Amino acid sequence: MLKTVAAAALALSAVLTAPAAHAAPDVPDFVTIDVVTVNGSGCPAGTAAVAAADDRTAFTVTYSQYLAQAGQGSAPTDFRKNCQLNIRVSYPQGFTFGIAQADYRGFANLQQGATGTEKGNYYFQGMSQGASRSHTFTGPKSDNWQATDRAQVAEIVYAPCGEVRHLNINTELRVHAGTASKANSFMTMDSTDSSVSTKYQLSWKRC
Repeated sequence: MLKTVAAAALALSAVLTAPAAHAAPDVPDFVTIDVVTVNGSGCPAGTAAVAAADDRTAFTVTYSQYLAQAGQGSAPTDFRKNCQLNIRVSYPQGFTFGIAQADYRGFANLQQGATGTEKGNYYFQGMSQGASRSHTFTGPKSDNWQATDRAQVAEIVYAPCGEVRHLNINTELRVHAGTASKANSFMTMDSTDSSVSTKYQLSWKRC
């Protein structure tokens, strides 16, 4: 797992430290993103990958084994899966950032009477203030799903100016069988080709 995280961090640094030819005035001219830890039942070692946008305003996480299920054939602990990312963002003094938007995608196969929920929680290390959003889907449903957490400008929680604070993003999938306990229901944040991603949009401002 450490090798995977280190490789992802090196790749991100290589992408992000290259200066853009026309950087926006309120976006720092260099940013590096290091994945410090990736932990959780929904993202075992080697099953989550991180990539960053060239414009330094977003990054994407791709999962390959993020699945929660309930009902027939599932274990008692399968109904809830989670993944926590601990991310270090480095940038010039005079700037700070927060999460403005997060886009989630996956697939849900929910029987009549079953429900599935995606939840995202965002906070900076050492800070009690944070943001949390959840989205619930009801059966019958057998299709791709998509959810967006979007913060108004006044709601964005920014890292303290002049301090190094790691960003924690904790996501969760829950499936409840409900009245469909004799059938299997599941919800994923992945796909058969491991191409489904979660995108996090960064909001930058000057201190």
